[in-house]
Amino acid sequence: MEKHVYNVDVTWTQDRKGIMCSPELNNAETQETNCLEVATPPEFPNGMPHIWSPEHLFTAAVSSCLMTTFLAISGYSKLEFISFKCPSKGILEKVDGKFVMSEIQLFPEVVIADKKQRDRAERIIEKSEKACLISNSITSKVTLKSTIIVQN
Repeated sequence: MEKHVYNVDVTWTQDRKGIMCSPELNNAETQETNCLEVATPPEFPNGMPHIWSPEHLFTAAVSSCLMTTFLAISGYSKLEFISFKCPSKGILEKVDGKFVMSEIQLFPEVVIADKKQRDRAERIIEKSEKACLISNSITSKVTLKSTIIVQN
């Protein structure tokens, strides 16, 4: 696979807040941009509530990578499922005097129709976590506690 580049532009707007955009995400037809407001989280001095923070984005990167990897692997494996969701938690703490995202906890939930596919769905989730390029690119501990639900 060839090398890929993903461009992100961050611009300070005011206080502890800025805007983050990517030229690849702009819609050329409608001229709409797909930007996110980003800020220091409220746990830090002058942080701002209700705005995406780097800590949220870091956690979201791991969680969304698990989902997209699961979608790819389940597609290749022809696993039929009804739904996928993944609540997640990013743990920020001070280690050796530095703030780090020490752990990302993932709680994927897959709903299937065939109870005979439960073990297979579990294996595909685990395989997806091991293959997730974001998880493989970070030093944070990644823990996974999955739930498979059979819908009758």
